[in-house]
Amino acid sequence: MKKRRGWIRKTAGLMLLAMTAWMLFSPTAQALRALPDRYRLTLGESQYLNAGVAVLSSQDERLVSLEANTLSAQDLGQAKVTVNLFGLFPVRQIEVDVREEIRLIPGGQAVGVALATKGVLVVGVSDVSGQSPAQAAGLKPGDVLESINGQALTSSEQLSSLVASAKGSPLSIIYQREGKSHTAHLTPLVDSSSGLWRIGAWVRDSTAGVGTLSYYNPQNQSYGALGHAINDGDTGKLLPIRMGSLLKADIVDVRRGQKGTPGELRGSFLRDQVILGDIDLNTQLGIYGDMDRPVSNPLYPDGLPVGYQETIKPGPATILSTVDGNGIREYEVEITHVNRQSSPGAKSMVIHVTDPDLLSRTGGIVQGMSGSPIIQNGHIIGAVTHVFVDDPTRGYGIFIENMLDAAG
Repeated sequence: MKKRRGWIRKTAGLMLLAMTAWMLFSPTAQALRALPDRYRLTLGESQYLNAGVAVLSSQDERLVSLEANTLSAQDLGQAKVTVNLFGLFPVRQIEVDVREEIRLIPGGQAVGVALATKGVLVVGVSDVSGQSPAQAAGLKPGDVLESINGQALTSSEQLSSLVASAKGSPLSIIYQREGKSHTAHLTPLVDSSSGLWRIGAWVRDSTAGVGTLSYYNPQNQSYGALGHAINDGDTGKLLPIRMGSLLKADIVDVRRGQKGTPGELRGSFLRDQVILGDIDLNTQLGIYGDMDRPVSNPLYPDGLPVGYQETIKPGPATILSTVDGNGIREYEVEITHVNRQSSPGAKSMVIHVTDPDLLSRTGGIVQGMSGSPIIQNGHIIGAVTHVFVDDPTRGYGIFIENMLDAAG
């Protein structure tokens, strides 16, 4: 009897071990873990879900019909799809959201970006006759000076004028740091070398550079570009916008990227300014605003539907960029990793440039290509954001849905 019980326990243990191994390493178990909790489809769209030996079912096939584990969006709304192991045992549910199609004109055009900051940004502190009133008052690089003695600041020239007119009287400065408002009190000193009143701070009130348009929304004339924030080059802080313009840019030179040295697109846009639109938002996920006139793309004149992160797969894709005077061109890349995100972020996927022409021209991804739209399976799915410094053929991309969320 004891031998029989021991054999039963041993057999049960082996079965449990086998089941555990199956749940961890079998193709079906891996497929089930890869399934998202939420799936978004546009009306009329179909998507196959790899569930191994599991079978999908839904009680509301009016919205989502199912055949051979393929979701087909029939009507607008939300439905729950059950994943049944071997077609018998429900193991999880997926929420399917059927939406109207969002169709965007993909970008790829080189654009100039010109910003005037809201307030004046401190980029460094310095001595004035052996002292630094700004540093003594607690000001640091990255602080944004908003007002002096109640008068709003709009430029570095205005700051110099207000400091000079105070003639050494104490100043009350309101500034922003990490999104919080603070007050500093300081007294300017005379610079012995120039005879001018100074507070001992280096400041900046504007910036300009080249980037790439990501998309244009013909429904409301809005756009998104860059896929990342415009930060101050000295402090790394996001620049608050007082006003800004998006300008037509011509690429005049390319510095190829190399390991350890990011390349760069060099553009001309300030001399003969052609304003395309305004810049309303500078966010961690790109810049956004409205266009003055419609935007077209000769490669995709009718635009492309938005592809959500659940539909993005490692594998072939393309990007649209302008790297010379010949306009927008489409280049081949490989998506090597997709980072499923529950909250928006700029590093949503990793891409590898495989196009020999782009590699010969730029070495891969270079500064100025940020914002280049990423296309997969006939959908606009994201935009290039960053290059790997140690490998210019690789970089990050952001999901297009994150950019649309950031644009509001």
